[in-house]
Amino acid sequence: MTPLPVFVLLSLVCFCISDDRLTTAKLLNARDKLVSSGGVFALGFFTPANSTVDTYIGIWYNKIPQPTYVWVANRDNPIKNGSPGKLVMSSNSDLVLSDSQGRTLWTTTNNFTSATTGTAAILFDSGNLVIQLPNGKHIWQSFDYPTDTALPDMVLPLSTNDGILRRLVAWKGPDDPGTSDYSMGGDSSSDLQVVIWNGTRPYWRRSAWDGSLVSGLYQSITGFILTEIIVDRGGELYMTFTVSQGSPSLRMMLDYKGTFKFLAWNSNSSSWEAFIEHPSPICERYAYCGPFGYCDAAETVPKCNCLSGFEPDGVNFSRGCRRKEDLKCGNNDIFSTLRGMKTPDKFLYVRNRSFDQCTEECKRNCSCSAYAYANLNNGSGAADQSRCLIWLGGLVDMAKFRDGGGGEDLYLRLASSTVDKEINVLKIILPIVASLLILASICLVWICKSRGKRRIKEIKNKHTRQHLQNSKLNELENESIDLPYICFEDIVTATDNFSDYKLLGKGGFGKVYKGLLGGGGKEVAVKRLSKSSGQGADEFRNEVVLIAKLQHRNLVRLLGYCTHEDEKLLIYEYLPNKSLDAFLFGMF
Repeated sequence: MTPLPVFVLLSLVCFCISDDRLTTAKLLNARDKLVSSGGVFALGFFTPANSTVDTYIGIWYNKIPQPTYVWVANRDNPIKNGSPGKLVMSSNSDLVLSDSQGRTLWTTTNNFTSATTGTAAILFDSGNLVIQLPNGKHIWQSFDYPTDTALPDMVLPLSTNDGILRRLVAWKGPDDPGTSDYSMGGDSSSDLQVVIWNGTRPYWRRSAWDGSLVSGLYQSITGFILTEIIVDRGGELYMTFTVSQGSPSLRMMLDYKGTFKFLAWNSNSSSWEAFIEHPSPICERYAYCGPFGYCDAAETVPKCNCLSGFEPDGVNFSRGCRRKEDLKCGNNDIFSTLRGMKTPDKFLYVRNRSFDQCTEECKRNCSCSAYAYANLNNGSGAADQSRCLIWLGGLVDMAKFRDGGGGEDLYLRLASSTVDKEINVLKIILPIVASLLILASICLVWICKSRGKRRIKEIKNKHTRQHLQNSKLNELENESIDLPYICFEDIVTATDNFSDYKLLGKGGFGKVYKGLLGGGGKEVAVKRLSKSSGQGADEFRNEVVLIAKLQHRNLVRLLGYCTHEDEKLLIYEYLPNKSLDAFLFGMF
């Protein structure tokens, strides 16, 4: 076999170098980009839509026409004035971004003191940029340094042993990747909840973790399944999410307004559509309804309400709610169960307690205003299989979910006299309401029966009138008058089905048509009485009998009559215009 020339081999080697990675021998210039092996994501330089001078290096969706950036390296240190920049893999296995003047704008810090041949920065189809050693070990990844977006399989820490929590940090604006005051991540004071912060103030808080390691959401419009997973790694809790195979592109983000969203790409409308959004409604914002107030999401229009046994402390909810009856402590207090609740903030986490022990923990402490309990027997193997939360003092940042919308039982401490009063009020109100419902039911039955009787009476009257009308018409047929009955079908034929061009005129009692009657083609005038004329059987009978008996040479002759269902017709001799006065006075 003839060996290939050396330059051909070199060409093949260059051609086989993938576009999904950087090495010490391959840098990324301003017009270059890396593309993941499946073409899902790209990494390169970009300038925001409303900026002409600031340039960043970031990762975006490669196949989605709407520019969507999921990670930005130098978000607070852009390349200025549109000067070209470059991204290189250093000899210390670090990525280094510099401008045209050679100034370093961003770098990773792996602290390798010597070069490692074969180290590469690889962009994966997950959207993760990884620095990988020749042995396959990952020494740095962009997923550990998120900006405003989390992607499927990205791990977000809820608690860490070193106390350092990484958060999603929103952009400053729709076209400004710089860090804003809004951030989202685990609560440093508790490893059980996720919080959106506005600076150092909570803006929105997720309900305390109830111990579920896996929770799922089915999105009916697109048919995908979103699965949220809590991972326990040596006492550190992490949150991640996955999507079912064949799902559209999906991301979780914190936008520049402080709103947390799950978004899915709709290829039909070529847009991102949010299917989860918080805080929404407005009363879902942190402590919006004040102490002992809650956002009632079960209402058609969500609004603030007071807990049972409380009343508004002022004209609005800025000061929250106050107790109707002060607590007495001891055996004079009872616990009311509130279902489907978002548990309040500022709780005390008591470990290794059963439900009864958790109840007793709150009952014996007069400062305890509420408690909640969850069984953490989730197969995680953790030593503590329970979660007992108790609240001392005021309760803030609560919500009530719609039926089936989540939440858990909150056991609220109330003075027994408050409950007794509410029970007494119910004892008064319920009989009254029941009596009113019974009375309303009786009235409805009476009205229905009355209407039914009236309807039956109307039908009977109608049948009676029809019967009388038919009787009158039968009497007409029995009258000893020499007047023929003409079939309705013959009249329809004679008038071409009462055609408009056969119409001679019309008046208050109906219309008159010209027709050709019989085989001889005798011209007649057909008077068709209107159904709304008010002329009934009596009037029709009288007209027929009277005209038939008053036949005279100076009167238009009545040739016949017809009755058919609601139709009443008279057939007269037809006289052309001026024929009557010409006959009487000899004027032709």
